Amino acid sequence: MLRYLLLTAGLLAASLTSRAQNLLATAATDTLRLTLPEAEQRFTQNNLSLIAQQYNVSVAQAQALQARLVDNPTVYLEQDLIGRKVMRREVPTGTAGTQVAANFQQLVSLAGRRKAAGRVAEQNAVVEQFNLQDLLRNLRYELRTSFYDLYFKQQTLRIYNAEIDSLSRTVGLYQTQYERGNVALKEVIRLKAFLFDLQTERQAILADVGSEQADLHVLLRDPADTRYRPLLDPARLKTLSLATYPEATLADTAVTVRADLRARQATVEQQNLNLTLQRKLATPDLAVGYTYDRAGSYINNYSALTLGMAVPIFNRNQGNIRAAKAQIAGAQAQADEQRLRVQAEVRQAYDVAVRADALYQNTDRNTTPFARLMEGIEKSYAKRVISVVEYLDFYEAYKNEVVQLNALRASRMRAFEQINFAVGKTVFRAE
Repeated sequence: MLRYLLLTAGLLAASLTSRAQNLLATAATDTLRLTLPEAEQRFTQNNLSLIAQQYNVSVAQAQALQARLVDNPTVYLEQDLIGRKVMRREVPTGTAGTQVAANFQQLVSLAGRRKAAGRVAEQNAVVEQFNLQDLLRNLRYELRTSFYDLYFKQQTLRIYNAEIDSLSRTVGLYQTQYERGNVALKEVIRLKAFLFDLQTERQAILADVGSEQADLHVLLRDPADTRYRPLLDPARLKTLSLATYPEATLADTAVTVRADLRARQATVEQQNLNLTLQRKLATPDLAVGYTYDRAGSYINNYSALTLGMAVPIFNRNQGNIRAAKAQIAGAQAQADEQRLRVQAEVRQAYDVAVRADALYQNTDRNTTPFARLMEGIEKSYAKRVISVVEYLDFYEAYKNEVVQLNALRASRMRAFEQINFAVGKTVFRAE
């Protein structure tokens, strides 16, 4: 009875000390509690990849503006530097008799080349805009899956921390009892070995948590010393269901909204506009000008209108027109392939989500809190009602159940996020 009281008192004192240390450690850590909507807001405002792609859109829009600009006029001026007299001709009254010539020329597009080039460049800006949306789709999927994975890994880590703290107290107490000759050495060794296994497993989870934290730091462009603690409502996670979203409906939505498919389709339209441009380039531009020559022509103060045009005999832009037709066919083939790929991705993601959700719904998802169970287990072990093997089996069984359950929850949420990614919009939300 005395040994039981000593063990119980020792376990209680160690428990209070460990909890106090945990509170101090938590207070000293720079932890940011973050909901998923808050994370998405930070992401859209701060992500450097999105900012870089937005500059690409601005570049394309500026190039569209440039393509529509009218060609600058050409001005040519000639002045005799020596100032020699003009011989054998009457010099214009009031002049020094030197030669001066001037020429002005403006290029005029006859077939609407600039307008066609502007439309091609504007369509390129549309393609870049869809590329921006597709980048946002990919990065948002990375953000949301990292957020969920980090949340469930931290939930698993809590169980490891609780078991390690509890078992550390037990090991310390039984080490003392062994030194006093009250327990066998093999019992202490077994306890220490199991504690070491738990600590090793926790290190692997901590490495995964650190990797997820690093991914979020990059996605959110936050200081590296911040530690995120995702906040989720478990009740909202349970209510997610595929029943209201048939696969065919999701596939139709994906074909309509997927940015990568729309970019392919916009590229087809861009190639059609390019064909129009190449046909217009087959028509040469007209050069209109004015020429003035004061004393260098057959009469003084000579003025003339000039017209110039390339004669399209050999080069009628045949090669570029043929290439534009081939580019249209190639772009259309890529768009058709992407459409099939989108439908296949939705189908695959839906099948995975159906299986993951069915497994989740058919699994007992309730676990008794660890602290409540430990109170009775530690008393039973201290009274020798259960052996050290049974005591450690409880730790192992409880840990495995929680780890597997959190892995199932994370896998289910990744499956729902995979559907969101395949569809191209956030259909399922648990935040």
